[in-house]
Amino acid sequence: MSILLKNATYIHWDSLKFEQADILVTAKKDAQITLMTAGTAETAGHKVIDCSGKLVTKSFAVGHHHVYSALARGMPAPPKAPNNFREILEYIWWTLDKSLDEETIRYSALATAIAAAKAGSTFVIDHHASPNCIEGSLDIIADAFNEVGVGHLLCYEVTDRDGRERAEQGLLETAGYLEKRQGLVGLHASFTVGPDTLGSAVEIMREFDTGAHIHLAEDKYDQEHCMREYYQRVVHRLSEAGVLESSKTILVHGLHLDTEERNILKKKTCWLAQNMESNLKNKVGLFTAKNLGSNIMLGTDGMHSDMLRSAKAAFFTGQIADTINFNTAYQRFRNVHSYLSINNFTGDGENNLVVLDYDSPTEVTKENFTGHFIFGLSANHVRDVISNGRLIVEDHQLLTVNEPKVFEEASKQARRLWKKMGR
Repeated sequence: MSILLKNATYIHWDSLKFEQADILVTAKKDAQITLMTAGTAETAGHKVIDCSGKLVTKSFAVGHHHVYSALARGMPAPPKAPNNFREILEYIWWTLDKSLDEETIRYSALATAIAAAKAGSTFVIDHHASPNCIEGSLDIIADAFNEVGVGHLLCYEVTDRDGRERAEQGLLETAGYLEKRQGLVGLHASFTVGPDTLGSAVEIMREFDTGAHIHLAEDKYDQEHCMREYYQRVVHRLSEAGVLESSKTILVHGLHLDTEERNILKKKTCWLAQNMESNLKNKVGLFTAKNLGSNIMLGTDGMHSDMLRSAKAAFFTGQIADTINFNTAYQRFRNVHSYLSINNFTGDGENNLVVLDYDSPTEVTKENFTGHFIFGLSANHVRDVISNGRLIVEDHQLLTVNEPKVFEEASKQARRLWKKMGR
């Protein structure tokens, strides 16, 4: 059944033009929407939602996520406290991802998709790792996201850190998944990916006409390792390998780059995903867009699924380290849609919408919307969410899965996961 949003204040996400309208939404993947003069549309045959006094705009999307971290919230600390970024990976995240199995992956994905939907996001780009449960892991995540009603662009994090056999399994999982669904070729980071694995990953990129999804210079160690092992900096290594040749490639973080590396990236069509809160948590540095061009989007890096929160973190921390204002923060927030559209990925069409119940003491206009975006709007204002023309959140309630039952089981799976980790 089609949906009719009556008497809405529609905000065009790219131009920020305000329009009073009735909005007819068709339940079909990547369908267009029809705007009619407010109050004139016939209601018969439609699911009618009264949007009087509400803001309606394109829903949000997550530019970089980690489903595998969803069950880590509140997890006990490791026996030995990490002293640096490498130890954070070894003591926490590489211990967690090795403990994942089919059930914990499924409930991690369900919990992530639910959180994303209720925070207004109908599309997630994810970077997954589960070294002891590789085969079929991406299908588990995709099926869970489809169940909730959230679009996705997935990849498996291929790495040599667990040996060549596991790296080969990761490459096989990647190729098998790309034969069936849209996705990317995931790589962990330069310092855990050897020459053979990197070369094989680029071959898969080219075979399936897609891009890579890789962490880039998140910590200084990535550069130090690359200089020690390959006598060059990371951007040069990835460029020579062919990783940067695709506009579908996503480079994550990009903190420790010199001027030459930045100039190289500025000339490329690939994209960079900024994750300010994760950088702060890990004490690895602060992002700056200096000399990187405009192909920058925002992610959450598995910290949460709230893109409005990520945009605020980018803006406020950027007052110290970056050149960012209201408009550039909003542009980075929305750039994920441009990335998906330019590269012909499906599932993020115009019939992905969010209804915001935002009651401000001051007027909201095209001229001041980005100020409200930074200082006013939050996930609490997300009332209804439409994904590919399908209503998946209505009046703050998820419609597609039984959220309490999912979270009850997720809690059980989290306890089992923590036990496997020795926590």
